[in-house]
Amino acid sequence: MKETTPAAMPPCFDRWCKRFDDLFNHQAQKREFRNYIGGLLGESERKNLSQMANNAVGVTYHRLHHFLTEAPWSALEVNSRRLQVMNQCSQTRISRGFTLIVDDSGHRKSGNFTAGVGRQYIGEIGKTDNGIVMVTTHLYDGKKSLPLDIELYQHSNSLDEGKKDKEFKKKPDLALALIDRSQERGYRPGIVVIDAGYGNNTTFLMELEKRKLKYLGGLAKNRKVIIETEANKREEIRLDKLALSLPVEAFTPVQLNLDKPKTVWVATVEVKLSQLEGTRTIAIVMNASTFNSSSDIDYFITNVDSTKATAEWMVTTYAQRNWVEVFYREAKGWLGLKEYQVRDARSLLRHFILVFCAYTFILWHTFTGGLRRRWASKPLNTFVDALEAFRTAISFRFVEWLNQNRDVFFAYKAALGLVWA
Repeated sequence: MKETTPAAMPPCFDRWCKRFDDLFNHQAQKREFRNYIGGLLGESERKNLSQMANNAVGVTYHRLHHFLTEAPWSALEVNSRRLQVMNQCSQTRISRGFTLIVDDSGHRKSGNFTAGVGRQYIGEIGKTDNGIVMVTTHLYDGKKSLPLDIELYQHSNSLDEGKKDKEFKKKPDLALALIDRSQERGYRPGIVVIDAGYGNNTTFLMELEKRKLKYLGGLAKNRKVIIETEANKREEIRLDKLALSLPVEAFTPVQLNLDKPKTVWVATVEVKLSQLEGTRTIAIVMNASTFNSSSDIDYFITNVDSTKATAEWMVTTYAQRNWVEVFYREAKGWLGLKEYQVRDARSLLRHFILVFCAYTFILWHTFTGGLRRRWASKPLNTFVDALEAFRTAISFRFVEWLNQNRDVFFAYKAALGLVWA
């Protein structure tokens, strides 16, 4: 059922939203905060401002738009409160030594007037196109997957002075700022997991080490490393050539339990990198037992002590990056992360943070068990299961409201130019 009304939202929704009320100065802001998150969680096919307003009795487009673009509230404060709410509950508390995943995600966007838009690589389509990219930090602690922070990457083409513009920041710089923000809150990760876009950046790795953080990152096959030869000489060699030179016995089979069980062959090597002191552990991961027969070869680097950085540890830890991809898929597919009707950077960031709030609402109730006890007769093991349980609650309460407010609903339909038969 697409239609709903704020009056039909379950009591648990209002109780959760009250935890944010002191961050808003006016009653109207508190109301539209609920309306916006309720719209994201509802069954509307699209999650843009127009669709969310049209599908909710008593919600108007201009009020939602004003809340998102003009109302004086802080997205950073709302996001920090969201994490505080999670950290205050024993079932959802942020665990020590969690994995912090740094990633970026993009989506297509036509035109040139939206902040950050530019011709750049868009991961979800696997090619360069006109679009927007966001840099995010994400938490995984073995039980829960939770978005932490987000920043809009402003492509140089979208700024008046290009790369010389004071607003221009490279993705690694944005990522470091987000990592620092987590640490300032007291959330210190046990390991930072990054893809090759960040792992290939030596300056970024040096900054992580300055912060005394452990990391595990991807590398490109053409990255050069320094090894010790049998003649005790130093040799600089590309990673793909190093992999080709290793004997078959150097590779150990490791079973990965992902969506489908998968076996990979892994070899670890101690190497040195220019600009970095000491040695680092490199892992070469293949989907077959020999280099020539492999169709998929990955390269990882870590500054974790070699006694811990075993072949199994490196591939299983790096596999945790999959959780941020799962989040992107759910946030874009179910909560409208890439659907909005605003163009300026502040409003875009507000939309992203409100999507985070909607996602966290479902996650919080999944772990605390409220949705399972009241609205489901089966375990809610996934985000989609829990979201459907909440939507069932909305539908049930809306039918009750409709029976008591038919005249209001008829007037709402008439305002849309429709007749309710």
